[in-house]
Amino acid sequence: MSTVIEDISYEKEHVLVVDDEEIVREPISSMLRHLGFKVETAESGDEALLKLENTAYTFLLTDIRMPGIDGLELIMRVKREHPDICAIAMTGYSREYKYVETINAGATDFVNKPFGIEEIEAKFRRGIIERNIRQELNRLSITDSLTGLYNQRYFYDRLNEETARAQRQNHELAVILLDLDDFKQYNDSFGHLAGDKLLQKVGTVINSKMRQNVDSAYRYGGDEFAVMLIEAGADVANMMSARIKAGILEECRLSASSGFAVFKDGSSAEALVGDADLRLYEDKAGKKDRKNFYIKSDRTQHNSRIFNV
Repeated sequence: MSTVIEDISYEKEHVLVVDDEEIVREPISSMLRHLGFKVETAESGDEALLKLENTAYTFLLTDIRMPGIDGLELIMRVKREHPDICAIAMTGYSREYKYVETINAGATDFVNKPFGIEEIEAKFRRGIIERNIRQELNRLSITDSLTGLYNQRYFYDRLNEETARAQRQNHELAVILLDLDDFKQYNDSFGHLAGDKLLQKVGTVINSKMRQNVDSAYRYGGDEFAVMLIEAGADVANMMSARIKAGILEECRLSASSGFAVFKDGSSAEALVGDADLRLYEDKAGKKDRKNFYIKSDRTQHNSRIFNV
């Protein structure tokens, strides 16, 4: 994604040009194709809405004054269903329409007909840059700056959406919580900069072990991480949990504890996280018990050797 004008590529943009007059519609389409845009046309608001149902466009360039659904109504309806699309209104009757009306309808910009290739290119460039800035700001707001994974706020936003979808569509859903073992000792021994690098590496490992474009990983807080598994039950969650922990141990030389929970009918996002957290605590507590047992065993054997001597 680029906000630098020189780096913008028009080839990735898909434009729908809407005008009821072919003598206007076709020259504008040819102009945009010459610039490198992918262009399709519609001669009415109704035809445009049908095309928008089946095709993902990045730009809508529409005349305002059209029979039936006019341009302003078209923009309002399109923006409700496709909020990310950039809409530019055009008209040859500038005195009848005010700039503020088009912006209030949801348009990104406004252009008076007739216009030249330089003017329309400038409008599209501005729309692309503003859209990319919005998307980048949104990405930063949901991303953990250290690891590059999603942050906790976005985790709960997504989990609320996915639990509702799992309930509605009867789909499986699982959540894994992970916690690094003895991370505080690592920080105390090697320093916080080394600790940050370790967390970054853990984030990379977790991301590499997931099903790409299906599951998602989050930094839950501190040295805690979460993984959301879409359409996955206990078997997949157990396998993925073991796979991630093995990867962390191999790549980072540090063990991790984990707990997972599977969505049950009527469960809330908070209940799902609570179940996973309980199992995470049990895993970590079990490791401490085993560690204490081994320490006591070593001491007993040592004392026995001293007594025998």
